[in-house]
Amino acid sequence: MKGILHNEQSPLNTKSYHLAVRVVNMVKHIQCTPKEYGMLNQVFRSGTAIGALVSEAVYAQSPADFISKLSIALKECNETIYWINLLKDTDYISDKEFESMDKDCREVLAILISSIKTTKNNNQTK
Repeated sequence: MKGILHNEQSPLNTKSYHLAVRVVNMVKHIQCTPKEYGMLNQVFRSGTAIGALVSEAVYAQSPADFISKLSIALKECNETIYWINLLKDTDYISDKEFESMDKDCREVLAILISSIKTTKNNNQTK
């Protein structure tokens, strides 16, 4: 399928990958007890899943499959925003770290929404 993400260097592919790298690095540097590990694991999983799903969408089998992969990535991005808010509000990350991560998440979120809408609109006109 030829789609928005057929080019692996698309802004969405690049930004979602860099977001995953930032999440991995953030989690590596947060000190926590075993009880708190679950919270870090959640942000790690959701934050890295976004880029993996975007990467999968590059070779989607159909427009519906493409939309499905990006829709799941959208949910993961929203979940990541939840977790970084929680990390900020419980003092695991600073306001400055939060603002930077939140900005990156919201950029990826906006691109995902736009990509899903564009694909839906393009397939309705065919």
